[in-house]
Amino acid sequence: MIGRRRLILIGLAVMVAAPASAQTPATLGDSAKAMIGTWEFSNADRDKICTITLKPDPVPVGFKAEFDKNCGTLFPLVNDIAGWNFPENDLLRLLDAQGKSLVEFSEVEDGIYEAPTPGIGVLFLQNAAAAAPPQKPPEQVAGDWAIVRGGKPLCQLILATDPTEDGMAVKIKPGCDPAIARLNFAQWKIDRDELMLAPARGNPWRFEEADANSWRRVPEAANPYSLVRQ
Repeated sequence: MIGRRRLILIGLAVMVAAPASAQTPATLGDSAKAMIGTWEFSNADRDKICTITLKPDPVPVGFKAEFDKNCGTLFPLVNDIAGWNFPENDLLRLLDAQGKSLVEFSEVEDGIYEAPTPGIGVLFLQNAAAAAPPQKPPEQVAGDWAIVRGGKPLCQLILATDPTEDGMAVKIKPGCDPAIARLNFAQWKIDRDELMLAPARGNPWRFEEADANSWRRVPEAANPYSLVRQ
């Protein structure tokens, strides 16, 4: 009888201990440790930006992830994120409370991760300290500009905020140099850290910001075109 009771007690002890062993805290590998810190969380256009902090604190689905207060408004999906993990296949996963992967980031450049996400588009993650400045809003760039080369204004134009098929309208002023006028620039937009000036046909001209009032055409040339605010 005593032996039978002892077996029953041992069986109960095993049943109690089993869930505890299943809840063994996750451990951080070396690659996962490198992810700890604050990262910029953004969409492809970087017109929606917030921050996520990946922490080493264990949670039921991996490790703790904290977003800034604005993130849930910009990206409602993050309200369901309960943790993160970084397994050996180098995919950073953001998980819900059931451990389901909601976002999977893969490294595309050194320190920059992207995640094509159904219903949202491509999300990006990059180290907050190394991230480029946020994309300029179009309202800060719109206005009167001139295309200049070698210090000589070639064409006066207005970068308007009227929407077009893929950007905003360009209005060419009278007296434009024929070489520029025949390109018939029709629309413009800010693409990450570049200003794109698109003709009616052909490839767009791309400009990088030189200072607050000028943009330089890229790729660089010996005598490049510039956009100069008027």
